[in-house]
Amino acid sequence: MCHIRLMGSVTRSAPALPRPLAAAPTARLAALRWVLTDIDDTLTTEGRLTAEAYAALEALQAAGLRVVPVTGRPAGWCDMVARFWPVAAVVGENGALWYAMDHAARRIRRHHVQDDAARLAARVRLDALAAQAMAAVPGSRIAADQPFRMFDVAVDFAEDTGPLPLAQAERIAAIFREGGAEAKVSSIHVNAWIGSWDKLAGLRHLFAALWQPLEEVLDRVAFVGDSPNDAPLFGAVPLSVGVANVAPFLPGIAAPPAFVTEGAGGAGFVEFARAVLAARTMEETRG
Repeated sequence: MCHIRLMGSVTRSAPALPRPLAAAPTARLAALRWVLTDIDDTLTTEGRLTAEAYAALEALQAAGLRVVPVTGRPAGWCDMVARFWPVAAVVGENGALWYAMDHAARRIRRHHVQDDAARLAARVRLDALAAQAMAAVPGSRIAADQPFRMFDVAVDFAEDTGPLPLAQAERIAAIFREGGAEAKVSSIHVNAWIGSWDKLAGLRHLFAALWQPLEEVLDRVAFVGDSPNDAPLFGAVPLSVGVANVAPFLPGIAAPPAFVTEGAGGAGFVEFARAVLAARTMEETRG
């Protein structure tokens, strides 16, 4: 653990830097039963889901692991992901909802954190704050996926515009917070909502509803992410992994990942998936 010396005689511990994924214990990787993963710039590479990354999802599922994307992307996208991707469920809009498809019953199960009345009332406030933020930060704009969102507003600073400096994204987030909203910075958007949820809260509800309390199975869970809005899960999941492109965000992440891949984006996720599958094979051979 390193320390940063501040003004005067007070010292404060700085978060430990992530270790290489190769340092992750083989037994811990082999014991995994759930893989939680961000989508943008974690599964995707330069805005696209590569064949290799999708194949890694398929391989994990085929090996018996439950894969759960945990994303800031909108409800409309999450419905598609739950139906068509090789995943057990998906948590969307930074924890405001989760969807899980029962393919045998041809039924999708949905959980939303707010009722329609609260959601629509919040939207009026969020739209006003978004207008204020975009006026303060020229070049930012409402995200292209906004029509498919239910609970939050996403301001784009690096997907279809800019990219703007991270400091500008933080300025957008600060305007939302000053207006009474929650705000998180991802690698491409600033997501803002009015309510007391985040990715971790959404996952806790999902696990309690479908499996068992998350805290009871943390030794069998891994999380892979890349940006500041993943901090709640980096801090809560002991086997947390950042893909290589998390590096620019590390100084501002209070709880950094425990490990980091050599590859960026989807290549990093593929690297992680291969490490998990190799560990399982090794443990089976020993057994």
